[in-house]
Amino acid sequence: MSVKIRLKRVGAKNNPAYRIVVADSRSPRDGKFIEEIGTYLPTQKANKVKINLDRANYWVGVGAQPSDTVASMIKKAKKAATAA
Repeated sequence: MSVKIRLKRVGAKNNPAYRIVVADSRSPRDGKFIEEIGTYLPTQKANKVKINLDRANYWVGVGAQPSDTVASMIKKAKKAATAA
C-alpha cells in the first residue's frame, strides 16, 4: 500500500476549495482518505494555505509521498514558520 499526500477538491462550481489529505494511492481523488492535514483556498487574497506541519512531517517520516503541488506548499509553510 502506497500512501500519498495530495489535494482533494471540495467546494462549488467555479469556487474551488481543496483539502490536503493523506490517502491510499489507489483511492479516487475525492474518495476515502486517512487523515486531513490542511486546506488550500486559491480564491482568497492572503493566507491561502493552512497545513498542520507536525502531521505533515509525521506522514513524510513514515513514508508518505507528497504530490508535487503539496510538496511545494509544505516547503513554503516551513519557510514561513521559520521566518516568524
